[in-house]
Amino acid sequence: MARRPTQSLWPQTARVSPVAAPASGMALLAAMAAVVAALYFGQDILIPLALAILLSFMLAPIATRLRRWGLGRVPSVIAVVLLVLVVLTGVGSIVAGQLVSLAGNISLYEWNLRSKIRSFSEAIPSGGVVDRTTQMLRDLRKEIEEATKEAEGGGSGQASLPGQPEAVEPVPVEVQQPGVPPLEALQQFAGPLVEPVATAGIVLVFVVFMLLQREDLRDRVIRLVGSGDVRRTTEAMDDAGKRISRYLLMQLIINVLYGVPVGVGLYFIGVPSPILWGLLATVARFVPYVGPIIGALFPIAVSFAADPGWTLPLLTVALFVTLELFSNNVLEPWLYGSSTGLSPVAVIVAAVFWTTLWGPVGLLLSTPLTVCLIVLGRHVPQLAFFDVLLGNEPVLASEVKFYQRLLARDPDEATEMAEEYLEEEPLDKLYDAVIMPALALAEEDRLSGSLDRDKVKEVADDTIGVVEYLAEEEGREVEAADETPSAEPVGVLCIGPRNRLDEAAAAMLAHLLVRGGVNARTLPRDSVAMRNLARLERTGVTVICLSYVNPAATQHAQRVIRRLRQHFGPEVRILVGLWTAEAAPGEPEEALEVTGAELVATSLRQAVRQVQEAQRPEEPAAATSAA
Repeated sequence: MARRPTQSLWPQTARVSPVAAPASGMALLAAMAAVVAALYFGQDILIPLALAILLSFMLAPIATRLRRWGLGRVPSVIAVVLLVLVVLTGVGSIVAGQLVSLAGNISLYEWNLRSKIRSFSEAIPSGGVVDRTTQMLRDLRKEIEEATKEAEGGGSGQASLPGQPEAVEPVPVEVQQPGVPPLEALQQFAGPLVEPVATAGIVLVFVVFMLLQREDLRDRVIRLVGSGDVRRTTEAMDDAGKRISRYLLMQLIINVLYGVPVGVGLYFIGVPSPILWGLLATVARFVPYVGPIIGALFPIAVSFAADPGWTLPLLTVALFVTLELFSNNVLEPWLYGSSTGLSPVAVIVAAVFWTTLWGPVGLLLSTPLTVCLIVLGRHVPQLAFFDVLLGNEPVLASEVKFYQRLLARDPDEATEMAEEYLEEEPLDKLYDAVIMPALALAEEDRLSGSLDRDKVKEVADDTIGVVEYLAEEEGREVEAADETPSAEPVGVLCIGPRNRLDEAAAAMLAHLLVRGGVNARTLPRDSVAMRNLARLERTGVTVICLSYVNPAATQHAQRVIRRLRQHFGPEVRILVGLWTAEAAPGEPEEALEVTGAELVATSLRQAVRQVQEAQRPEEPAAATSAA
C-alpha cells in the first residue's frame, strides 16, 4: 500500500536566494516604517478621512435601503445626512441641558464631599497609620520650608563690613502686561472650539462625497490595487465592508442595550442627570477596555457627591457591576461573538498602537482599522502575517496543535483540547482526524531523525494517558447510568507491533471496540516477539488487530502475522490497521496479499465495524469496505 504523501505544516512559499530573503525583509520593514511615519505626520488629513470612511460604512446600508424604496441617489444621501445631524443636535441639546442642571448643584455637591471627608477622618482612630503618615509629611514640609528660608537669608542677609555702606533692600518690581486686543482674545477663546468644528465639517463633506460616489470609488480602488485580479479585490472589499458593518452594528446594539439600563437604573436610584450618564456609557463603550471604566467613573463620582450618605454610591456601583457582568457574559457572546475576527491580544495591541499615533480618536478607530488590516492579510499574500498575528482564526490544524502539546510535555492541555473537540464531534472522529494524524507527524519526525527514542516514548505515553483519561471519564458515565453492552463479549487483542506509537494507536482502537460492545484489550509490542509468543493465551481469542502508524510497514506486518498463525492457528482472524494510508482503489487487496491478513482498515471507525462484522459467521466482513 502506498504511503500518504507528507504534507507540509506551513504554506508553501517560493524559494529565494539567501541574499534576496534579507533584502525583501528589509524592504518590507522600510515600507512599514514609511507607512507608520505617514500615518503620524499626516494625521490632520487621515483622521477626518478615517472617520468619514467609518461613518460611510455605518450609513451606506440606510442610504441603499432608501434608494431601493425609490427615493433616488442624491435625496437618499441628503436624507441620511440630515437624519444624522438631527440626531446629533438632539443629543447635544440633551447633554447641554443635563450639564447645566448638574452645574447648578455644585455647591451642594461640595458640601456633601466635605461632610464625607470629615466623617471619614473621624472614623479613623487617632495615632493610626494614616495619622502618623500625615504628621510625618507635615513635619517634612516644615523642615524644608525652614531650610529654604535659612539658605535665602544666608545669601543676602550678611552683615556689612566696617566702612562699607549698608546693603539696600531690593525694591520689588511688578511687570504689567498690556491688555490683549479683542481680536486676539477672541482667537484664543474660540480657537480650541473651531478646530473640532472644522474637523467635523471636513468629515461631513467626505461622508457625503463617499455616499454619492460609492460605486465610482470602488471601481477606482479596484483599478488602482487589483485590476489584475478583480475577483480577489472584490472579495477583499466585500469582506472588509461586511466585517466592519457587522462590528459597528453589533457594537451599537450592545452599547444601547447597556446604556439604556444605565440611564433608567440611575434615574430610579436617584443619581442626578441620568440621561447624560446613559449617553456617556453608550458612547464610551466604543472604546475598547477602558471605555466602560470611563463611562462608570463619572456617575459613581457624582453619586458620592450628590448623597450625604453612602447608600447612593453603593447602589450605583452595584448597578454598573451587574450590567457589566450581564453584558460581558450574555449580550456580547450572544450578539457580538467573534464577528470582527480579532483576537483579544490584537484588540489591546491595536488600541495601544493607534492611540500612540492618533490619540483618543485613534483609540476609537483602533478596532475597525485593525479589521481592515486582517482582511488585507487574508487576501494579499505579502500581508498574510497580519492575519496570523492579529486574527482569531486557528493558525495551526488541530492535529498539529495536539502534536505540539505532546512535544511540549503538556498532556493536560492536550486533554483539554480533546474534551473541547468532543463537545462537537464524536470520539471516533477525534481519534481518526486529530490524534492519529498527530501520531503520524511523530512517526515522520522519528523516521527523519529529528525525534529521538526518548521523545517518541514521551509522546506516545502522553497520548496513551489522554486515551485512558477519556476511557475512565466515559466509564464513570456508563457506571452511573447502569448501562451494560448488549453484544456478546468476544476476545479481541489489539497490538502495536513496532514501537510505542503503534501501541498508542492500539489503545485507541481498543477503547472504541469496548464502546462498541466488544471485549477487547491491548497487549505490548513485546508480546508478539518470538521469546514471548508462546505465553499468549489462545482461549477465546477470535480477532487480532495489528496497529501501524506507518502505513509502509507491510513487510513487518507479514512477519508478525506469520508468527501469529503458527501460535493461534487459522481460526483467529487478523486485521491490519494501516491508519494513515490513503484508501486508493486496489490498495486494500494489495495489502491483504502482501501481509496475509483477512482484514485491512485505514481508519479506526472502519476497523471497529469490520471487527463487529467478523463476529457474525453468517455475515462475513467485507475486507475492502470503505470507511
